[in-house]
Amino acid sequence: MPAVVIVGAQWGDEGKGKATDLLGSRVDYVVKFNGGNNAGHTVVIGSEKYALHLLPSGILTPGVVPVIGNGVVVDVGVLFEEIDGLEARGIDTSRLRVSASAHVIPEYNKVLDKTTERFLGSRKIGTTGRGIGPTYADKMNRQGIRVQDLFDEKILTQKVEAALDLKNQILTKVYNRRAVTVEEVVDDLLSYADRLAPYVADTGLLLHEALTDDKVVLLEAGQATMLDVDHGTYPFVTSSSATAGGAATGSGIAPTAIERVIGIVKAYATRVGEGPFPTELFDDSGDFLRDAGGEYGTTTGRPRRCGWYDAVVARYAARVNGVTDFVLTKLDVLTGLETIPVCVAYDVDGVRHDEMPVNQTDFHHATPVYEELPGWDEDISDARSFEDLPVNAQAYVRRVEELSGSRISVIGVGPGRDQAVVLHDLV
Repeated sequence: MPAVVIVGAQWGDEGKGKATDLLGSRVDYVVKFNGGNNAGHTVVIGSEKYALHLLPSGILTPGVVPVIGNGVVVDVGVLFEEIDGLEARGIDTSRLRVSASAHVIPEYNKVLDKTTERFLGSRKIGTTGRGIGPTYADKMNRQGIRVQDLFDEKILTQKVEAALDLKNQILTKVYNRRAVTVEEVVDDLLSYADRLAPYVADTGLLLHEALTDDKVVLLEAGQATMLDVDHGTYPFVTSSSATAGGAATGSGIAPTAIERVIGIVKAYATRVGEGPFPTELFDDSGDFLRDAGGEYGTTTGRPRRCGWYDAVVARYAARVNGVTDFVLTKLDVLTGLETIPVCVAYDVDGVRHDEMPVNQTDFHHATPVYEELPGWDEDISDARSFEDLPVNAQAYVRRVEELSGSRISVIGVGPGRDQAVVLHDLV
């Protein structure tokens, strides 16, 4: 069977967890291939609400094997906090597999992340301060610590010593912070080794064998297209590859195994942290979207910046990821609006841009060109077919689909597991 990739097609928080969960009964493996505990998925099952940060959302579906791929950076303490929380609620986590090649987040990188962000002042990136960026930087600098290193104390000690040679100089001489000792880092990481060992595997081989055995492998991205380190609003991005191309490198499967890419878009747009956001609203409409949509971070609790749907971003995401299907989430949030603007292009110094501007400066100064669509007042939370939707809601979906570069296959009409209108099968 081919692999299927789920990616966020905006700035994150689009509802990827719900889409993954919606597919859960049809897939055998769910793989997180990038990021760390700097982003979260919220999944609602009946009356139960689950907030996941590091674990793949497939952990909630019986029979599915959840996998943390080699492209993820793992805060081991957070991993076990999540595992303990789920097990306390009766969720079986024994099927989880963690790549031996995934990098771990040592405490000194969390210290550096928070300290550096404060030092940047007005030039801050908007990092969550969880050590994600510094750990990816260590990986690229070949100074990283991998999961497998926790089972070889000698190698682990050597790697920590090498990393702290420079990092302690920065902490003490640049930021006036105390030095971190090798012993405290090594002791902390080794304390998890015995408990972690049963979960660790050669996940690339595991997934290759699964695909060979005709299993369905679902790869879910953390963060989103516009936060991708290469293709997002750099430098206001995450530190990993959050687009479909990152699914192959972050999981160890061949790119030729991927045949379907599902892009998740909200019926409006949000982002957190710093960086340009052309359709951002600073008025009552933005407050309405934030309150009606519950737009507060799963991981940080931060209020999200809210704006209207941006079809330029959606077209860009469709192109960069090769999106075959869109899942349009939170359509119900728009209920009650008299008219709903949709950004169809940008105006940059009097020049119309129907596609993403090539440079960041133009994108930063882009003014949205809006098309106004009629709203609706009817409650759509019980809709289960397209015909159940009000005529104006149907028209909104069809116009957004026309503008966005790929078909809309699922429409989210509420937070619940079953609150979805399925137009086309995703698997």
